[in-house]
Amino acid sequence: MHIRRIPGRPRRPRRPRRSRPPRSRPLSLLRRSSALRTAGTLLAVTALLASACSAGSSTTAAGMALPSPPRSTPPALVPYYAQKPAWHACAVSGFECATLKAPRDYDRPAGGDVGLAVARKKATGHGKPLGSLLVNPGGPGGSAVDYLEQYAGVGYPAEIRARYDMVAVDPRGVAHSEPVTCLDGPAMDAYTQADVTPDDPKEINGLVGALRRYAEACGQHSAALLRHVSTVEAARDMDILRAVLGDQKLNFVGASYGTFLGATYAELFPERVGRLVLDGAMDPSLSARKLNEGQTAGFETAFQSFAKDCVRQRECPLGGAGTGPSQVGARLKAFFKKLDGAPIPTGDADGRKLGEALGTIGVIAAMYDQAAWPRLRDALSAAMKRGDGAGLLALSDSYYERSAHGRYGNLMSANAAVNCLDLPPSFSSPQEVEKALPVFEKASPVFGRGLAWSALGCAYWPVRATGRAHRIEAKGAAPIVVVGTTRDPATPYPWARSLAAQLSSGTLLTYDGDGHTAYGRGSSCIDAAVDAYLLHGTPPPHGKHCS
Repeated sequence: MHIRRIPGRPRRPRRPRRSRPPRSRPLSLLRRSSALRTAGTLLAVTALLASACSAGSSTTAAGMALPSPPRSTPPALVPYYAQKPAWHACAVSGFECATLKAPRDYDRPAGGDVGLAVARKKATGHGKPLGSLLVNPGGPGGSAVDYLEQYAGVGYPAEIRARYDMVAVDPRGVAHSEPVTCLDGPAMDAYTQADVTPDDPKEINGLVGALRRYAEACGQHSAALLRHVSTVEAARDMDILRAVLGDQKLNFVGASYGTFLGATYAELFPERVGRLVLDGAMDPSLSARKLNEGQTAGFETAFQSFAKDCVRQRECPLGGAGTGPSQVGARLKAFFKKLDGAPIPTGDADGRKLGEALGTIGVIAAMYDQAAWPRLRDALSAAMKRGDGAGLLALSDSYYERSAHGRYGNLMSANAAVNCLDLPPSFSSPQEVEKALPVFEKASPVFGRGLAWSALGCAYWPVRATGRAHRIEAKGAAPIVVVGTTRDPATPYPWARSLAAQLSSGTLLTYDGDGHTAYGRGSSCIDAAVDAYLLHGTPPPHGKHCS
């Protein structure tokens, strides 16, 4: 699945990263702002210094007393909980950076460390300090550090930034935290253009070959870390960070995949839960196959909303007033079929043309936020009427985080690595995909076939999954706010309802709207409810609806 995230218009342009379609299993989307979406979504790289891992220290660099390591902390982990970060100025003004140390393997702490990039912005105003507020934009694979520096640390409400130290850590294997690497730029270009709607045995073999090569490259280039990038390990890393920051409880805002990370933390450390907001929730009780099916239906729901809006616009290339969503879908599907046989020019410096795979991802990228719909209409008009695929290619490149120079960010590699470790694969063979095609195509006549085949990727992963689908109750945790959007494409609304019901202290906050996630996307009702909870600890009434 793909889940990254991409919230829409907030107090300042930003967007979460999304769940990504094809190529692995459901993942989570993450916040990303149109302002941040440069070619390939290049984000600022933060310089980090390694911090000393001092077993005997009980104070931070600022001299604040640290809470004692929890009684349940094994002796071998005590030095990690007691370490002192060497904070220094980040490349982005106003932020401090450091490197946190965590054991690569929690079962064998003596086997080596992993360095985790951390950034923070100290509370800026008056009022009673509320400690640290950790943020994660989703993915898996989204850089929380970049998100903090370019949105949350400057775009969250002033009162929250005044009373919380805003903090982010890139999870292990992600961005600035010993990133997982797989393919180089040219090889990644070929991979993103693989045919994910194979029509015959030859094309199926071609897709399988592309998936195998990708998996093998990840295993070759990131062998040491690939077995240790699970969400459970990332959640344990967050507890070390909590202690190092001097917080008795963890306060956290997680979007999309970040909701799974936050829920996992609550399951592991329920007594250390402070104020948790899980926005655009995943359902941890679902298998990878069920997550893929649900996300496929979610993208269809989002496309139906886009279709209804498109036909009301004068320049909709998929039909005019009176055209039904099913007709719009049929026309888009026919266009994809045409691209499959005859890719169109894009003017790309590397000679890439727009085929079905890149064209589909371009459309899917715009489903995360209705603010992107006008751009999608223009891109579709250019492609369908003038044979110019540049607009859809640009949308696809932003989704894959490909720069104008042909380099890719770490997002896709980390995404696959985490997803394939967290759950057993959706399918184990092409034959299983073929049997499931009717279910996926029923869920989405437009995207179902491609999303089903894309879910085959983890079948060839070089490392076996260590996680499993299960309910998360987190008994004993403080109130946790779960936010769901009714027409969310990447994390369908039923997932939020399910997670809120599973959590013993969960309360559901609903946004009746389009796009991925809800907080900071324009609903004063949602924002007020979340802000009140973060500032005062009072969750909204269970079942509260906003628009």
